[in-house]
Amino acid sequence: MTNRKIEYWVIPPEADGEFVAQMEEVLEVYAQPYDPSCPVICMDEQPVQLHKEIKCPIPATAQHPKRVDYEYERAGTANIFMFSEPLAG
Repeated sequence: MTNRKIEYWVIPPEADGEFVAQMEEVLEVYAQPYDPSCPVICMDEQPVQLHKEIKCPIPATAQHPKRVDYEYERAGTANIFMFSEPLAG
């Protein structure tokens, strides 16, 4: 496994009964059968940096892929949001 493949999980604090009770309540929602009149909607977000090229990339050729310089100018940040309905598939 490389350093780029990291799984992030919420690791519960030791002996925290309140956390476990709340997590079990969430898991019970996912265990319910699918009901189209009461959808379960999940949301996730990912913060990202926006990059601006400093040097023009070299276009791809038959011998080489497109080449981009590693230097960039930071052009701000953004959040990507994803909403899904997992019980619907």
